[in-house]
Amino acid sequence: MTRPAVFTIPAHRAFADALAAGLVAHHGPDPIALARTTLLVPNNRAARAISDAFVRRAEGGLLLPRLVAIGDPELDERLGGLLDPIGEDAEEPIPPAIDPLERQMILARLTGEARAAAGDPIDGGEAIRLAGELGRTLDQLLIEQVPPARLRDLVSLPELSEHWQRSLAMLDTILTRWPAELAARGRIDLAERRNRLLDRVARGWRLRPPPGPVIAAGVSSTTPAVARLLGIVARLPQGMVVLPGLDTVSDDEEWQALGPHEPGDDGSRPPRPLESHPQYALKRLLDRMGVGRAEVEIWRWGGGRDARAVRSRAIANAMAPAAFTDKWHRLPPAERRLSGVRAIELANPAEEAQVIAIALREAIETPGRTAALVTPDRVLARRVAAHLARWGIVADDSAGTPLSLTPAGTLLLAVAEAAAEGFAPVPLLALLKHPLVRRGDARGAWLDGVRKLDIALRGPRPPAGIDGITRYLRDGDGHARRARAPAIAWWDEVRPLLEPLEGAFSRSDNPPPAPPLEGRGEGNSLQALLAAVREGIATLAGDPAWGGPDGRAAADLIAELEAWAPIGPAAFEPAGLAPTLRLLMDAVAVRPPQGGHPRLSIWGLLEARLQHADLMVLGGLNEGVWPALPSPDPWLAPRIRAELGLGGLETRIGLAAHDFAMALGAPELIVTRARRDARAPTIASRFWLRLEAMTGGITREHRLPNWAAAIDRPADRQFLRRPEPAPPAADRPKVIAVTKLDRLQADPFAFYADAMLQLRPLDAVDADPTPAWRGTAVHAVFEAWMKQDDCDPDRLVPRAEAMLRAMAAHPVMQALWEPRLKAALEWVADRMREERAQGRRPIAAELDGTTEIAGITLKGKVDRIDRLADGTLAIVDYKTGKPPSAAQVEAGYAMQLGLLGLIAARGGFDGVAGDPLAFEYWSLAKDRDAFGQIRSPVGGKAHIAPQDFVAHAAAILSGAIERWLTGTEPFTAKLAPEYSPYADYDQLMRLDEWYGRGSGGAEDGR
Repeated sequence: MTRPAVFTIPAHRAFADALAAGLVAHHGPDPIALARTTLLVPNNRAARAISDAFVRRAEGGLLLPRLVAIGDPELDERLGGLLDPIGEDAEEPIPPAIDPLERQMILARLTGEARAAAGDPIDGGEAIRLAGELGRTLDQLLIEQVPPARLRDLVSLPELSEHWQRSLAMLDTILTRWPAELAARGRIDLAERRNRLLDRVARGWRLRPPPGPVIAAGVSSTTPAVARLLGIVARLPQGMVVLPGLDTVSDDEEWQALGPHEPGDDGSRPPRPLESHPQYALKRLLDRMGVGRAEVEIWRWGGGRDARAVRSRAIANAMAPAAFTDKWHRLPPAERRLSGVRAIELANPAEEAQVIAIALREAIETPGRTAALVTPDRVLARRVAAHLARWGIVADDSAGTPLSLTPAGTLLLAVAEAAAEGFAPVPLLALLKHPLVRRGDARGAWLDGVRKLDIALRGPRPPAGIDGITRYLRDGDGHARRARAPAIAWWDEVRPLLEPLEGAFSRSDNPPPAPPLEGRGEGNSLQALLAAVREGIATLAGDPAWGGPDGRAAADLIAELEAWAPIGPAAFEPAGLAPTLRLLMDAVAVRPPQGGHPRLSIWGLLEARLQHADLMVLGGLNEGVWPALPSPDPWLAPRIRAELGLGGLETRIGLAAHDFAMALGAPELIVTRARRDARAPTIASRFWLRLEAMTGGITREHRLPNWAAAIDRPADRQFLRRPEPAPPAADRPKVIAVTKLDRLQADPFAFYADAMLQLRPLDAVDADPTPAWRGTAVHAVFEAWMKQDDCDPDRLVPRAEAMLRAMAAHPVMQALWEPRLKAALEWVADRMREERAQGRRPIAAELDGTTEIAGITLKGKVDRIDRLADGTLAIVDYKTGKPPSAAQVEAGYAMQLGLLGLIAARGGFDGVAGDPLAFEYWSLAKDRDAFGQIRSPVGGKAHIAPQDFVAHAAAILSGAIERWLTGTEPFTAKLAPEYSPYADYDQLMRLDEWYGRGSGGAEDGR
């Protein structure tokens, strides 16, 4: 029997460069010999890497071999020339493969129907998500050539829970119907077609070997069809197989421990194979090829970017099975030392990205030197690319950018989300502000209008829908109407652009019946939604939205979805469109038409497996990132996968381990990790821990982190002093509100920013009702009750209920707050009945008043003024929270009621005369077991007599006026922080930069 020609390029050598060097040397000076060679590679990315390696060797010109990616979906086109000698008449033609999106939509419909039949219906969006998982499960069955009919035999396994039995039965039902769907269209699954093509090539080559050399390079797939083809290639007269990074140094006991294992003589279940080991996939491939490890030879050519040979032995030792790691302490130092490998641990991913960017930039400062980042963490890769862009360096990211993160993709999502949420403020403004909307000369005027609408929509959410927003902008009290007026005219121009979207998304709640199974129907709600989104983008953004690589990819996806939607799920909720689009766009990678810096790359794990750079940085070495957590299979339980002979969920960990081992072969290497991510402390990757344990501690790199810290560290640090602006007395305010005295005394800078700079904090968009907003709503209820219902206690609660129904508060807020408010208002009504019985009558409500004091106008609005039985006045203020404490009053704060009494005593309120001797806070907050309480700032612990309160408040106000309004004392920030709880102006005063350093001077550094 012919000895198979199987070689391996060790991990310490750059695979692509070593392969190119060996093939060029093997074929000698004949320029045509290499061109006659057929090179089978795993995928198109590998083909590009190997092509680049040949180009680097093409000193005087070179004819490249024919590169064929056996994982390419268009495999028949790439192999067409090789099949010519066999002839199409020799075998029955292989049917074409079904379109992947068409397949997902059909499977989604079948899944939805199966769930509905089982009494557990799901939305179309969830059906499409499950169909994607189902497609991957079906592909695994087909690739491993497991007949789907075997599922029926496993439904009754006693070890399975009821959940998995139902899932398996449903899967069997769907897969029973699936062949009929394919037959009706004259299609087969892509995985099945690939199997048939590879088997046909293998049969043809076995009977009639091709005239030129055939080399399979870098292929490590363990699928039966690929293994059979590689077995044939290895035994061709001019064939050979070159494997990446096969471990040839570990002993046979370790090699056999990987599995798979045979059942015991007594029929007992064999031990589980070590699927998470980096060599498991290669061992399984060799077993299926019928090749022993001893028959594999070492490729003797190097690639020029290689580490020393001892590195491969160190890698094999570090990745040894757990049962054999006790050998580490017996190894000679040379076989466990990782010379040229440095480690960096950073505090967080932001620091990690910056350090990696600095390392890459330093490397390419040397002419001809190459550098690459290898990481499965796409967020880290994007952060590094952003840091490099600071220096004008564009990194060539081989993985591209998911379509969902590109401008065109985010516009698709913005349109779908805004329409599905009834044009709620946040998604509406995100859509209108999108950079592709009204791109060009008209964008400036468009953004002016959007900003006006943004200001108008601040605060609690308006009523749903376009009409709800229109009513919200036009209605309201005088102040609110004036604030929203600038946005109304612009909104009237924008409404017609959005109304078709609103109509389509509201009509989709009543979809037509499902189309016939054998073909496309008349269109269901998904198709209508997609058409509305497409037309909405055309209206808002025009042709620029579909330009560029991302725009073309988005247009292709929408066109395909519209084409196949009629054969998908019959019912589709509008709320599910954006998540479905995001799911589908995440699988579409958008790459720029040209690469970035010629000597700098960001590689995924596939690319790094076959090539090295002069400096390699392996980033994101945390558990759950590298390796990633195994994705659970929603259709097949682990026990079922084992019974079917499918790889376990840990197979992907083994592949990631092999990728890591191959990348470790670079001559100069930096491994990095962050000690915590955005949510919690992280756990170092198992690969990192192995290297640490075997070496006794990887050499640490300190220079790069120090550089990263120095970038943002100023050479001369200057501490900020506490702000204390001191404008001339003539420019200071001549009016003060009764509610602003506390701010003037406790935080003069905040008063300055409010009264002089006229800066007002903006409410958030779509904000939950704040305490201030709730207080305003309660005051509006009391004002309407007093002015329209004449303080009838029986009308208070109905009045409040009517006004709450008209409010645009979030339903959850209404559900939580309304019962508490009604209970408090019932207490107010009961109290009013008691007061009336004692001769007390309200005489004014929500009344503005003014008076002059110390050359300044004092103004205020009183919530309520009552006439007591003896003719004196009671000043009442409603509080939705707790009233001020006696300690505040004694300290000279919370003078609001006293100042309102001063205005009343001086006749500042129209139609009100008398001496104010009662001052009351009517708090609606809970007091022990009931809602509602009355507290007075005078008497008791305050040690201020009621008859003295007005004079006391006037004295405190006069002192403050003399210091800050008519005097020249600076408006110092945070004089009394304990009495200035609001942080509206903390950022403006840069509080964190000086607070806590005594007086705030530079000499008081922290």
